[in-house]
Parts: sequence; C-alpha cells; structure tokens
Amino acid sequence: MLELLRIRDLALIEDAELEFAPGMNALTGETGAGKSFIVRAIDFLTGEPMSADLVRPGKDKAVVEAVFVVDGENGAEDLIIRRELSADTGRSRVFVNDRLGSLETLRELRAGLVLHTSQHGQQKLLQPAYQARILDSFLAEPGLLPERDAALAGVKAVQTARAELAGRVAELSRQREFLEFQRAEIGKVKPLPGEEDELLTRKAGLKDRERLDEARGRALSALLGEAPLAALVGELARALSQLTPFDESFEADKNAAEDFRHQLSALETRIRRLALEDDGGDDIEAIESRLFELAKLKRKLNKNLDEIVDLGRQVEENLSFLDSCALDAKRLEREEAEAAKLLGGVLERLNAARQDASERLCARLGQELAGLGFSEHARVEFVFEPAVLYAGPNDSSDSGGANDANDAGVACSLTELRGRLFWVPNPGQPPRPLDKIASGGELSRFLLALAGLQAESAKPSLIFDEVDAGIGGHTLTRVGERLRDLAARQQMILITHWPQLAKLADRHFQVRKEVRDGHTFTGCARLDPAAIEAELARMSGIASA
Repeated sequence: MLELLRIRDLALIEDAELEFAPGMNALTGETGAGKSFIVRAIDFLTGEPMSADLVRPGKDKAVVEAVFVVDGENGAEDLIIRRELSADTGRSRVFVNDRLGSLETLRELRAGLVLHTSQHGQQKLLQPAYQARILDSFLAEPGLLPERDAALAGVKAVQTARAELAGRVAELSRQREFLEFQRAEIGKVKPLPGEEDELLTRKAGLKDRERLDEARGRALSALLGEAPLAALVGELARALSQLTPFDESFEADKNAAEDFRHQLSALETRIRRLALEDDGGDDIEAIESRLFELAKLKRKLNKNLDEIVDLGRQVEENLSFLDSCALDAKRLEREEAEAAKLLGGVLERLNAARQDASERLCARLGQELAGLGFSEHARVEFVFEPAVLYAGPNDSSDSGGANDANDAGVACSLTELRGRLFWVPNPGQPPRPLDKIASGGELSRFLLALAGLQAESAKPSLIFDEVDAGIGGHTLTRVGERLRDLAARQQMILITHWPQLAKLADRHFQVRKEVRDGHTFTGCARLDPAAIEAELARMSGIASA
C-alpha cells in the first residue's frame, strides 16, 4: 500500500505531500490542474523515465519519494523509495530504504507495488500484441515463457552457427583453386620464419670472412714467403750468438732476436687458428640462390616473407577445413534437431497452457463485464493465430500450424499460438476483434475488469487515471460499485471527473493550479467534509451560493 507520497520541484509542483488511505483515494480538480501528473510522478518513482526539462526552473533536481507498506518476514514493513532527477544531466539516482539502488530494482518491485490503468491503456488494449501479453499474464505456469525464450535462443544460436559454417564453406569453395595454387607455390620454396633475415646476416658474415681471409693471406705471406721472416730472425740470433764471445754487448741483442723468433711462431699459429674458427662452411653462391628463390616468391604472392609463412598456415587450415567441414555440418545439424525438439516440446506445453488460460480468463472477464453493465449475453473469447517461431531447413510449405519433423529429425516448422481478443457485445452478432468494434466507454470497462483480475494475487495499489471516461448513467453506477468492491480489497487511487465516483472515496484530494508572484504552482490538498461537499458541487456544475 502507498502510504505517503512527496513530490518536490517537479514541473509546476514545488512541494506536495499526500498521505493516502487504505481504501479509495480520489484525486479531482479542473482539467489541466495536474492530476495525472501526480500519477506520473508515481510512475517515475517505480522506474519509468522522465525528461530533465520537467525539473522546476531554477532548481538543481526534482525529488519524488514514497513510503509503501509491504508484507515482510515479520509482518508489515515500511519500504521507502526515493528517486532524484538531475536538471543538468537528466540522470536519476535511486534510493531504496536509504541505500543506493538501480532502475532494475525499481522495475522488479513495481509489479507488487502499483498497477496503473489509464486512458493510454485503452490504446494499448487495441494492440493484438498487448492482448497476447495480457493472456500470458494469466498463465498457470509463468515459467513457460522464459523457458520458451531460452529454447528459442538455443535454436537460433545453432542456426547462426550453421549459417556461418555454410557461408565460410561457400566462400572457401570459390577460392579453392587459388588456395591450392598458393599452397603449391609456397610448398616449392618452403620458407621458414625469419629465414630471409638469417640468410642476409650469414651473407654479410661471409663478406667479412672474405676480407679476413685476404688479410690472413697477406700476413702469412709476410711470415712465410720465399725467405720466411722467422728463419731470418733465427739466423740473425745464431750470428749474434757467435759475436757474443768477442763483444758481450751482443748478448742482449741475441736474446731479443730469440724472443722475436718465438713471437713470430706464436703469431703464425694465431693467424692459422683464426681462419679455422671462422670457417662456417657457408657457400655464398648457395645463399644468393636461396635469397633469389625467396625474392621471387615474394614478388609472385605480393607479400613479405613473414606474411607468406602466415599465409601458408592459413591456406593449410582453410583447405583442411574444407576437407573436414562435412563432419561439422552433420554435428550442427544434429544439434539443431535437438534444440528444435526441445523448443517444440516447450511450445506444445505453452500452447496448451494458453488455451487453458484463455478459457479461465474469458469466463472471469465475462463475469466482470456483466457486473459493469454489459449484457449478460456478451461473450469474450481469444482467437488463436499461429506464429512461426522456427522454420527448419526443409520447411518449404505451410505446416498449417502443426509442429512437424522431417526425416532427419529437424522440425520443419514450429509455431506458437498467440491470442487475440474477440468479443460479442450483443447477442446475435458474430465475434469480432476487440480493436475493431469497442467504444471508448467499453474499453474503459474492459481495462477496469482486467485490472481487477490482474491485481488479485499481488494486490498492488490500483491507480485508475480516468478509467471512467466515456461512460455515464446506469453504467457509471455499476462502475462505481465495482470500484468500491475493489477498494474494499486493496488500496486504490482514482482520478475522476465524476462526482458520483468521487463521493465513494475514503479520502478525497483536490489538485488545483494557482499563480503567485507571476509563477504558476500546482498544489494538492486533502479535503475535509465541508470542502468535499463544495468540490462535489463544483464537479456537478452546481454554482456555490
């Protein structure tokens, strides 16, 4: 039950506070005073969007907050909801029991808090899709709908995979000849990752070795020519040795010559070893030939070597895929058959549940409408129209609404039955779609009857925004009696222009617009008995004395 509603800085409302009663609460006032906008604030509080330009000019934000009394673990509990709308960003913040919440939280709570029926609902009631949703709201097994959605999503996922597979197969089949050409050309050369850079490095190394060999040759020639330098130095050392007995000063020269001879021998060994260490066995001609093969392949395929190596892998993968795709196609076909079988089972149960719900709902609606002034002979029925949810790969003809299966086990066509409201307002007439023949007053009573049935289990606060439009006389009396019965069962907020209905209220609020200091304000005040009499007189068109 909605116990307290406060609205601040929203459009023409500066600050309004309404404390509602458990039964019927009437909101009345002149046309354009802002009655429906108070209900719109409740919609905003329970998750509906609202534009930032509705924040009162000059204010940073608008605030709507309410206290609901709900059933909790320990009996009745207060549920406090506040929603703020920023004038700058247009974004809103939600607080549930003073804790930051989300719009999803509000929408989950909404069904148990309020059920809003308005003149806009009449237009929705004329839509076949909305009529089908009404029927689904009376299913004995509501879980069938998410089960249907999950099964349908499973079928579509497999269909998407099959379509992608078929598309890839078709594309690669068109390219097969070119793919095989690429594989053959790459197979002739068999390039390796990074091979070109390695060959260029080795080629540069061979050029360095050529320069090294040239220098080594010159050095060895100097050491080992026709008159080897080491032999000459040795001969010099022996000659100095023979001079030493005659002059001891040659002893040092002899020793220096001996040392130099040994250095020359070590130098020869180092030069020869250097040549052996650098002899990698590379052949400059073989390297040049390989680089030429790689360059020719690059020109032919118009790619660099790394791209060609990657291309080779891709070509092998694509050709292998073409050779093995039949297995994948068979697997997906089996998966689709299984998913379609699951969907078909769910739809059979759902279709049966909808037919059962339609019988119960039509019987209840007939009773409700009879109590709202319709003929006791008036009949309401749902006419079911098949809608194809899944057409299997072999579905080439109309299945006539049946759920069949082909030889491979994949359903040809799966349909669900969608209900559309038909009715006979007067005896002797054939059933016709509700959206083709119902008047505004009749739609108002349909909405009232449906709202009463929809609110039976959760018992949310009923909000009727001019649901009495287009009716009068004895019918208005019958509508008033039904509204009074509903208000005895659960809380009701009723916006009306009829004094006959307003006088039934347990609590009466008047919405009025006034101008102060050049600014317009909408206010809402609870009326005392004397003010109620005056308001009812105004609504009746009786001039006050």
